[in-house]
Amino acid sequence: MTTRYQMLIDGAWTDASDGATFDTFDPATGQVWANVPEATARDVDRAVHAAHQACYEGPWARMTPTERGHCLRRLADLLTERSETLGEIETRDTGKLFRETRWQAKYISEFLHFYAGAADKINGDTLPIDKPDMFVFTDREPLGVVAAVVPWNSQLFLTAVKIGPALAAGNTVVLKTSEHAPAVILEFGRLIAEAGIPDGVVNIVTGHGDPCGKALTSHPLVARISFTGGPAAARHVLTNSTGNFAQVSLELGGKSPFIVFDDADIESAVNGSVAGIFGASGQSCVAGSRLIVHEDAADDFLARMQTIAAGIRIGDPMADDTEMGPLCTKGQLENIEAQIARAVEQGGRVICGGSRAEAGSDMFFQPTIIDCPDPGMEIVDTELFGPVLCVLRFRTEDEALRLANDTEHGLAAGIFTRDSARALRMSRAVRAGIVWVNTYRAISPVAEFGGMKASGYGRESGFQAVYDYTRPKTVWINTSDAPVANPFQPR
Repeated sequence: MTTRYQMLIDGAWTDASDGATFDTFDPATGQVWANVPEATARDVDRAVHAAHQACYEGPWARMTPTERGHCLRRLADLLTERSETLGEIETRDTGKLFRETRWQAKYISEFLHFYAGAADKINGDTLPIDKPDMFVFTDREPLGVVAAVVPWNSQLFLTAVKIGPALAAGNTVVLKTSEHAPAVILEFGRLIAEAGIPDGVVNIVTGHGDPCGKALTSHPLVARISFTGGPAAARHVLTNSTGNFAQVSLELGGKSPFIVFDDADIESAVNGSVAGIFGASGQSCVAGSRLIVHEDAADDFLARMQTIAAGIRIGDPMADDTEMGPLCTKGQLENIEAQIARAVEQGGRVICGGSRAEAGSDMFFQPTIIDCPDPGMEIVDTELFGPVLCVLRFRTEDEALRLANDTEHGLAAGIFTRDSARALRMSRAVRAGIVWVNTYRAISPVAEFGGMKASGYGRESGFQAVYDYTRPKTVWINTSDAPVANPFQPR
């Protein structure tokens, strides 16, 4: 039976204005399971206007920061309460493991609690101005309507780190889901009114990049765009924003180096690498997909990884004993197969995996390790969004650093070594926005994340994110009773 969904606009659940819809598939079975509205530009315009009115004229505009925080706390509690349901829907729509999606739904509530606490701690400054009889201060005000665009992977998490600081600062939001797996965000939308958030403050539209995404990111009433996705789509977003002059932040994924020195705790490093590349079937923006391993440690390291990879249980993502589920989209699968074939043509050697796995639908792919003798091979710097690890070897620290930085990406990096001085040197020298030392993929509401180079710019999470959704306003007050002097009268 197909589940029918609607969009959330101005507090009401609605179909597309022209009635158009599209299907979404369960990647574990290959079957259609949900039907979703295909938003038109008219629908997007209605959502943006609803958000604009809610920001400046509705009850949201009159709420105190503390009251906004209470709303976010209720939303966080509801997220925890419904984590099982939300996790199940996200798994069905994306193929991610249920044990991961339900845990994420619970943990994501911590981000909303964090921003709930931040709502009434947004401060301006008094300025020691260089003029007499002047009291000058800065206030911080919300930007207005925020266009938040999220991809299908980790979409609840990415939604929370966008709407959390945006709402805490007093903005309103139009959220565009991924066309590949929008259902869980629509289910999440049911919690908005229940949390006491007024109509129009959070709107959710579903559709493809054109017209839905284009209409949203180019809308003249949009003040800020927070985009997570791929570089090709990001270029369109930047083009679209030239008309509305919206502030833009981009998080675009990467090809993250996972650097292992010969003095590392090999067991810990192997486990970290397995989690970094095979966790979530490699469908993570921070996947540690470039293993840069010291030549003296490489053979032992790869032997251990092969043993673990061979034992990974691939299958039904709803089953508790499954360790790796399917890929989400056909496009990913076909691109991975083409890139592996090209890597072999260029001299790469498939150490393990390299083909589809027999586990239900044809969307499952084996954990794959490819030895890449030439760092210039195309696959080495191409984000695949799948369980494929490229292996490079090094002799010296300088060589490891060159290999790590020889990429157009710059989102994350992992460094495994027992030498604390080396860890500090490398963490400073690696050009990435996030660096993990002797761990990998750790997150927290307190810690910012984001990239550089082709991995985008701007930061999400952390307290600073709240300020990124505000603008300072400088206020000058003349405290003198004397009249303002006539500038054209001689003194």
